[in-house]
Amino acid sequence: MKTKIVKQYTTSLDTKRRVTIREAAFNHYNVKIYNNGKVMLSPRIMMDPNTISKNTFKTIESSMKNFKEGKVSDPIKLNEFDWDGEE
Repeated sequence: MKTKIVKQYTTSLDTKRRVTIREAAFNHYNVKIYNNGKVMLSPRIMMDPNTISKNTFKTIESSMKNFKEGKVSDPIKLNEFDWDGEE
C-alpha cells in the first residue's frame, strides 16, 4: 500500500525553535530525527488507560503470553509498504 502526499509546504523554526504544522489532524506526534536531518512525525492518539475494557486487557495479556511462549504467526513482509511517503 503506497502512501500518498496530500500536503507539502516549506516551514521554518520560530524564535523558540518550534515548527508549526498547518491544519494538523492530531494533537500528539511521535518525533524521529535522523542523522541526515530528516524529521519523521507519526500521529499518536493519547487516551486514558482506564477507558480500555477489561476484555481488551485480557486479550493483550493472552497475546503477550502466547508471544513469550513462541506461539506467533509467520513474519509480515514489511518491504511491501512505502514507509517514507516518496513516490
